[in-house]
Amino acid sequence: MKKLLVTGTSGFLGWHLGQIAQAEWEVYGTYFSHPLEIPGVKLVNIDLRNFQELQQLFRKLQPAAVMHTAAQSSPNFCQTHHDETTAINVTASWNIAGLCADLSIPCAFTSTDLVFDGLNPPYRETDPVCPVNAYGEQKVQAEEGMLARYPLTAICRMPLMFGRAAPTASSFIQPFIQILREGKELSLFADEFRTPVSGQTAAKGLLLALEKVQGIIHLGGKERVSRYDFGRLLVEVLQLPETKLKSCSQADVTMAAPRPPDVSLDSSIAFGLGYAPLSLREELEVLQGQV
Repeated sequence: MKKLLVTGTSGFLGWHLGQIAQAEWEVYGTYFSHPLEIPGVKLVNIDLRNFQELQQLFRKLQPAAVMHTAAQSSPNFCQTHHDETTAINVTASWNIAGLCADLSIPCAFTSTDLVFDGLNPPYRETDPVCPVNAYGEQKVQAEEGMLARYPLTAICRMPLMFGRAAPTASSFIQPFIQILREGKELSLFADEFRTPVSGQTAAKGLLLALEKVQGIIHLGGKERVSRYDFGRLLVEVLQLPETKLKSCSQADVTMAAPRPPDVSLDSSIAFGLGYAPLSLREELEVLQGQV
C-alpha cells in the first residue's frame, strides 16, 4: 500500500482520518505534545514548525500523499497568541505544500468555514474570503500561500465537526453532554449558524478530495442549523436532560475572538463528486452509545 502522511493525528479530525484511511493507505501520523496510540497507524513525534525536522521526515518517509490537518484551531487562543499560532497554522502549512510540490504528490489541507464573515451565506468556493478573527485570517494566509507554492493542493474548507472523542481530543459536543448530564445549565447561540458534519463523514470527504480535487472545495453538511437547534436535536436523539438547555445570542457572551453569524457552506460541488453526509439526526443516531 502507498504511504499517506497525516499531520495532527492527535487532534479530533486527524484521529478519525488515521483510522478510516487505513482501508486504502499505509498511514503514518504525526503528533507533537499529545502522545497516543492508534492501532494500524505508525506515529511520529515531530515539531512541524521546525522546517529541518519536517524536511527530514519527508526525505525518510517518501510519502505518496499528505493530509495536513495539524493546527491550533481555537479561535480565542489564536486571537490572543497570534505569533505563536501563525507558526503552525501558516508557516508550517506553506512548508508542507512546498515539500509536496517537490515530490509532485497529492496534498490536502484542512481550512475552515471561518474564512468568511457570515453576512452572505451560504458560501460557495468562489465567494471572496473575509475573516473576522485571527484564526480565519491565518487560514486564509495558509490557503493562499499553499496554492501559490503548489497549485494542485486540495484546500478543504471544513465546517463545525462533532463525534466520538479521540483519546487526546474531543469535539464540541462532549462538554455539552457532560454539562447536561450533570444537571447544569447549557446556553447555546440561537443566532450562530453552521453546516456541521461528523468527524467520520469529514474524514471520508477529505480522502475523496485528496483523490479528486485540486484547489478549493467545501465539505460542509447538508443542513444549516444554529448551535441551539443542534443542541435540541442532540438532547432528543441522545435522550439527555433538556430542562437546562437555554438559548442565548452571541452578544450575550464576551469572547476574545469575534464570531461570524452564519458561515453555512454550499458544498454542492463536493456532493457531485460523491461526498455524502448523513442527516444530522442520522449522524447523531450513529453516535448513540459512543459519546
